[in-house]
Amino acid sequence: MVHSGRHFLQIPGPTNVPERVLRAMSRPVIDHRGPEFAQLTTEILRALGPIFQTTGPVVVFPSSGTGGCEAALVNTLSPGDRLLVMETGWFSHIAWRHVAERLSLSVDYLAGSWRRGASASALEARLDADREHALKAVVVVHNETSTGATSRIASLRRVMNELRHPALLIVDTVSSLASIDYRHDEWEVDVTVTGSQKGLMLPPGLSLHAVSAKALAASKSSKFPKSYWDWQAMQKSNQSGFFPYTPATNLLYGLREAIDMLNEEGLANVFRRHARHAAATRAACRAWGLEVLCEEPEEHSNTLTAVVMPDGHSADRFRAVVLEQLDMSLGTGLGKLADQVFRIGHLGSFNDLMLAGTLSGVEMGLRMAGVPHRSGGVTAALEILAKGRSGGDA
Repeated sequence: MVHSGRHFLQIPGPTNVPERVLRAMSRPVIDHRGPEFAQLTTEILRALGPIFQTTGPVVVFPSSGTGGCEAALVNTLSPGDRLLVMETGWFSHIAWRHVAERLSLSVDYLAGSWRRGASASALEARLDADREHALKAVVVVHNETSTGATSRIASLRRVMNELRHPALLIVDTVSSLASIDYRHDEWEVDVTVTGSQKGLMLPPGLSLHAVSAKALAASKSSKFPKSYWDWQAMQKSNQSGFFPYTPATNLLYGLREAIDMLNEEGLANVFRRHARHAAATRAACRAWGLEVLCEEPEEHSNTLTAVVMPDGHSADRFRAVVLEQLDMSLGTGLGKLADQVFRIGHLGSFNDLMLAGTLSGVEMGLRMAGVPHRSGGVTAALEILAKGRSGGDA
């Protein structure tokens, strides 16, 4: 089928890339050993700190988010070390447990619900039993992209501090940074990992780390062999504005523009915008009579909503109808949620009218696919959006 108009990309990432960022990336390639590039790198590294809410160093790798996960592990740990990965969904498994096991790390996978964030009480019980401090790191996904549940990092750090457990705290913020309030320094996170393709409004291709002094100290005693992923080599080159190898030059131009856009709006306003869009999406789901996968309201994600299909109905068939008939992409169910949920992305360069169009597409698609639902979801969402505007939350 031939469609007119633009495609609606409403997966939870990669997200829509703003025109400003696309134009910035279209600049001619420059000498990555020249003074203009050194100035670009210096500006970006200085500007990234406030995005992570840290005064410490930020490291940028040309890679996917999964590469960033591996880099965090090989810089802070050694082969055979034990770490605790808290189960929250597909990405706690595939991006962290799977990578760690392939690196010959010993993984304690702390079972959790795919409908909740990481449990502070479960962490407390597990760390309290680790009297010899065999666990060298705790890994948590801040915002689980497969489920739409957000973990409360401050509560997890509080448990670690109260038990005086020395493990590093490593947090995945791939689908939350620059969209949901996140405080690397205040929450005493040791390594924060993210990617370029979601809240930072870029195409895939960059992974970024915010790194604590404790994590930097750990990297000096790490026994993992590394070259490409070496923080020490990267920081040494970054001091003069360069990289130890060829960087993703034009993505860095886009990153500088994206940071400018975030700062122009103001991070607090960015967070409020995402919260309003999430609330409107959940209001639509309630009006349709469809269940939101995340069952704890305080842990509802502000960047995506995973919606449970009614019994006997295929989420994949519904998504296929929406794509074929309406030219809109919705997120698939991952892992054990395959064909059971669809995911609505509402993050990044996104506004009220884009959300209204997205939810209209979902409501139309439910009707076209014969999925049982009530009408009125879009109207319910518009009421939330209108209240937010009148309340000055924009």
